[in-house]
Amino acid sequence: MAYRGLLKLRRSPQQLYDVIILPIVGTVLFATIFGGVVTGSVDSYLPFLIPGVLVQIIVTVSVVTGVQLSDDISKGIFDRFNALPVARIAPLAGALAASTIRYAIAAIMTILVGYVMGYRAESILGLLLGAILVILAGFVVSWIFALLGVLLTEPSAVQGLSMLVLTPLMFASNALVPIETMPGWMQAVARFNPISHLVSALRELTMTGSPGSDTAWAILGLALILAVFVPLTVGAYMRRS
Repeated sequence: MAYRGLLKLRRSPQQLYDVIILPIVGTVLFATIFGGVVTGSVDSYLPFLIPGVLVQIIVTVSVVTGVQLSDDISKGIFDRFNALPVARIAPLAGALAASTIRYAIAAIMTILVGYVMGYRAESILGLLLGAILVILAGFVVSWIFALLGVLLTEPSAVQGLSMLVLTPLMFASNALVPIETMPGWMQAVARFNPISHLVSALRELTMTGSPGSDTAWAILGLALILAVFVPLTVGAYMRRS
């Protein structure tokens, strides 16, 4: 089933447009808009920005997984899978596993754009580990949007509700600006926000090359998401299929 997802990408390369174009537009846009305000220059802002925008882009493109899942279910494709001698969870898990290729492409594109703009990680190993962590995070978060894809019958509704959830999570975090610059009440929200822990974990890895407390918190948060949303998503999928 994961291989089927990869074949869909090969036969419909337009499904990769967002993971190619969004990293370019997002990185350049945020760097030029916030660089002078936050640190005084784009060059000095890039070490702060790249981990943040990397997390933002990967989590954002994971929404497509839920949208595509809803579209496949509404078209009756999963009904055909249920007639095959395979585990009923296989189509769901395979679709989510195949999406990790999209996250990997988005991560590579974001890092490449950052390097073209002058970004240099303090630790190449840390950058590699950070990229792996954020790709894993994209897979984990996609289970949340997969649940929406199973529960909602319209793909447009999945996308709209997903972005409604993502927008406050993305911007009420330390991804683009330091938490200390926010109002007091929003600082509390940003410090509790799991996106902030994930971004801090990437900054920790790219600057020191070794995991620390933020990395541990990020991994714990991802494990909790899996523990909660995998059973919910599988249960909803079984009922609908």
